[in-house]
Amino acid sequence: MPSIRKYRRDTTEVSCCLKYVIFGVNVLFWFLGLIVLAVGIWAWTEKDTFSNLSRLTNIALDPAFIFICSGTITFIIGFTGCIGALRENTCLLACYAVFLALLLLAEMTAGILFFVFKDWIKTQATTGFQTFITHYREDPDQQNLIDWIQEEWLQCCGVEGPRDWDRNAYFNCSSGVVGSREACGVPFSCCRTKPQDIIRNKQCGYDVRKPTYNYDIAKIIYEKGCLEAAEEWFDHNLLVVATSAVCTAFAQILGICFAQNLRADIFAQKSKWH
Repeated sequence: MPSIRKYRRDTTEVSCCLKYVIFGVNVLFWFLGLIVLAVGIWAWTEKDTFSNLSRLTNIALDPAFIFICSGTITFIIGFTGCIGALRENTCLLACYAVFLALLLLAEMTAGILFFVFKDWIKTQATTGFQTFITHYREDPDQQNLIDWIQEEWLQCCGVEGPRDWDRNAYFNCSSGVVGSREACGVPFSCCRTKPQDIIRNKQCGYDVRKPTYNYDIAKIIYEKGCLEAAEEWFDHNLLVVATSAVCTAFAQILGICFAQNLRADIFAQKSKWH
């Protein structure tokens, strides 16, 4: 009597370690992207941008728009990696690897262009910051961003110096005629902070650019422009920036490799079913 061979489906699984590493990392990015996206949408609706279409001309400089874009990208990448690994979905894992590859390519391109077109980027950054100054009181997000740059990050004032605040209708020296108390002054974020200050003096920048001002301006406000301060910061932190860029690129390459290895394991298991 001929022997009967019993075929049994191979029940071995893909690497659990690889699967749940991809899942665990990307579930964090998924929620992070969701939070950033929610904050961006909330900020966008609070400003009621579409009722004031003039704001759309500087949409690329709008912090809320930047939050929406970065949140969306992070959410999509995190979603494809998380669900793709959990469900062992080769299509989603392929999308995850492609998204990471495109992001890595965009970052590398941006880095190369930054050094090749450094002067052009410097000009665009100057124009963008000047636009921020002009609309300082019109957009709370841009106002908070400028205050953070001037006070917390670079300790600077204006693009090239305090005189750049003449571009703003409230701080222009001629605005005193129409009753602006901030005329010929600068925002409080231009003021030098003192360790003994418990409460921030929001009026410390009043009148500092008036010819009749009796105090030493250099002791009250920052006289260095943010453009010069940014160049100095970049030169001093070049190693940190370069290390961060390399680590980010390495993590993305690792993610691509992990996703491709997991896909290969899944295909290998599926081939044993037939």
